[in-house]
Amino acid sequence: MEDDGRVTAPSSEVPEPPNPEAKTVVRYKVYKRRWFALLVLCLLNCSNAMVWLTFAPVADQSSQYLHVGLQEVNWLSLVFMVVSIPVSFVTTWMLDTLGLRITLILGSWLNMLGAVLRFCGTLLGRSYLFPVVMLGQTLGALAQPLIIFTPTKQVALWFPDHQRATANTIATMSNPLGILLANIISPVIVKTSQQIPTLLIVSAIPACVTCFLATVGIRSSTPPTPPSASAELSTPEPFIQGLKQLLRNKAYLVLLLCMGSVIATYTCVSTLLEQILCVQGYDDGFAGICGALFIVFGIVGAGALGLIVDKTKKFTEATKINMCLTALASIAFAVVSMLQRQKAALIALSSLFGFFGSSFYPVSMELCVECSYPVGEATSTGLIFVSGQVQSVVYVMLLQALTTRLTDAPQATCGDVVLSWRVPVLVLAGLFTLSTCVFVICFRTRYRRLEAEERAVYGQQPGGRTSTEEEDKDK
Repeated sequence: MEDDGRVTAPSSEVPEPPNPEAKTVVRYKVYKRRWFALLVLCLLNCSNAMVWLTFAPVADQSSQYLHVGLQEVNWLSLVFMVVSIPVSFVTTWMLDTLGLRITLILGSWLNMLGAVLRFCGTLLGRSYLFPVVMLGQTLGALAQPLIIFTPTKQVALWFPDHQRATANTIATMSNPLGILLANIISPVIVKTSQQIPTLLIVSAIPACVTCFLATVGIRSSTPPTPPSASAELSTPEPFIQGLKQLLRNKAYLVLLLCMGSVIATYTCVSTLLEQILCVQGYDDGFAGICGALFIVFGIVGAGALGLIVDKTKKFTEATKINMCLTALASIAFAVVSMLQRQKAALIALSSLFGFFGSSFYPVSMELCVECSYPVGEATSTGLIFVSGQVQSVVYVMLLQALTTRLTDAPQATCGDVVLSWRVPVLVLAGLFTLSTCVFVICFRTRYRRLEAEERAVYGQQPGGRTSTEEEDKDK
């Protein structure tokens, strides 16, 4: 009997007479503490996203307070992408070898130390300010892969089959929620550059609380007994072997490139939105609203597209249509962002861009598993994340290099330095459109996991034996 009253094994109202030849019914048990572990992960994911984008929505004020240029301010976000690339491979090994508890607690401490160190930098002299803040950001960047890679593992170890999708959605969506809070809180708190320390205190509080909850509350990597048959029987896929299989999989390589481009576009918009809009006279508050709408409608779009694909199993078709619509939205946004007094249009396009662009992520993760099965999910999805981070660094550096300084822009709200983003935003839309064309033309795959499940349902096993015969032999 489980401690919250649910038993995952089927039962009958009328007991059958004992039969010595009958097979033993395995009864799996789940524990209420799984919801606490999920809560800690959600808070940690949200807090780390807030640390990541603390400065981006108020880039001009951050530049003035830290006494650096806008490119240096952008590196406070870019460091998350650079650091996470090598750490991602270590994280995959840690989750499979050291376990969920150590990985989660280590991530919470790195996140907390980074957030606190950033505020400590404001107490030091001007020459130490930016280096200490950057060091704090680097510690937060080290924590990011430890946090982002954890949801799938945690759900598999702690949740029964009928709750996995819900738990995974909750854990995954907590990251965009943190980005949303950063886009709202930063412009609200920071009206002048002297309010940056207050912003750093506010962002450090959830990091400290979450670190305490993780350290004290997470007692084990796995529950006393497994919640499902897959949790009991699953074994980690060897990383090197899985990597070799992925590198020979053409469909996966196309998805790796194109999904990475989507992540990079999302990161560029989140990081540079304030700088792009301020040139045409839009203040930080309006940029924060656009960023918030981008995320809110992205969450709505992800939920809607997920329901459609869950019913139809049309992973490829839904993804291709979604990417085409996102490309159109990105082109429209690039054009309108260069115009003044177009708040209504920018709000509508931010909502559409987020609705189509962000909804690609969860479906593409399912498609990733389908085309790469039986390679482990941590390996296949981890490489997608690395691809996105690499392309994000390239995209942001390329876009910054394409900016030109404006000497006459009286409507701008960017502070002392005003940069033209006309060429960069058009290039960004072009890069995403190119990735969309490559994906639509080149991506073809079988749904390997669905095929394997179908064979299992209909009882056909390799060698011509039925599933019942396979079970009998094992017993």
